[in-house]
Amino acid sequence: MIKVLIVDDSAVVRQVMTEVLSAEPGINVVAAVGDPVAATQRLQQLQGAGTWPDVIMLDVEMPRMDGLTFLKKLMSERPTPVVMCSTLTEKGAQTTLEALAAGAVSAVCKPKLGVKQFLLDGSNDLVSAVKAASRANPKRLAAAGRPPLAVREKHSADVILPAASPTAMIRTTERVVAIGTSTGGTQALEDLLPRLPRVSPGIVIVQHMPADFTAAFAARLDGLCEIEVKEARSGDRVVPGRALIAPGGRHMLLKRSGAQYLVDVVDGPLVNRHRPSVDVLFRSAAKSAGANALGIILTGMGDDGARGLLEMRTAGARTIAQDEATCVVYGMPKEAVKHGAVERSLPLGVIDREIIQA
Repeated sequence: MIKVLIVDDSAVVRQVMTEVLSAEPGINVVAAVGDPVAATQRLQQLQGAGTWPDVIMLDVEMPRMDGLTFLKKLMSERPTPVVMCSTLTEKGAQTTLEALAAGAVSAVCKPKLGVKQFLLDGSNDLVSAVKAASRANPKRLAAAGRPPLAVREKHSADVILPAASPTAMIRTTERVVAIGTSTGGTQALEDLLPRLPRVSPGIVIVQHMPADFTAAFAARLDGLCEIEVKEARSGDRVVPGRALIAPGGRHMLLKRSGAQYLVDVVDGPLVNRHRPSVDVLFRSAAKSAGANALGIILTGMGDDGARGLLEMRTAGARTIAQDEATCVVYGMPKEAVKHGAVERSLPLGVIDREIIQA
């Protein structure tokens, strides 16, 4: 049973979240309170009763204490898996990115208006976020819990583009690094990318993230890194010293024009429950780059990217997975290893060397 504490200053949000989560077998909402001060008191009561929540759903903007301050206090005293609930505003996006950097597992969005219906319509996303967060442990926000929600239809990358031909593209002097990640990926990328020098190969990245957050996330990384980091647009070239992040809500494909690489940003169905999908990016890298590519799969829940990484390896690309010890959630890398897609599993702290050597 996954025990959940909801912290949100909106009574409507508390009510709807409680109803949605309590309706899911295996989830128990132990309390729903209006701000972090009340949450602190309730946590003390729960601890006195010999229990503690497995997941905390935490609003960003609240009276008496904001969510970010409470999160940092919680992580310093008793780290607990936290899912941030942010409004779809520029300020909300920036604060949520800070929260993810401070240790929150993931974030869900909510609009300023029509929030009740929005939460009801997005009930699967809420439940999935809680289940993913329940896999966290205090030290690494790592793994042990339930599988993700079953859905009626699960597309493969076939709905976006056909598989690569057995003959990979010939080698060129240009190298491309394709990275896929999900839960915990914001922290992993903030650790990895700032360690890369300007001479690094061109990088294309899929990070599962709400549509309104990717531009702010790219801008944040750009300020931390020597390399340029930007949200991708169709036609952007993949060049040394640049990392392109797929925009939330759209797939990103790697393409080749002569000896140059560029990206195409397209609409399409969810693939492995995601848009953008890591499988789509990896398949396009297998088709367009072949042995000129390095594929890297980082922390994340689910199996998106496992098949695409195998296609990259079959096409001659080198492939790496983040090891279990350094993952927030050892789901996506584990599935890639099971599929035979991974050449080597490495700690996050040494993957920058592999990129530079590429």
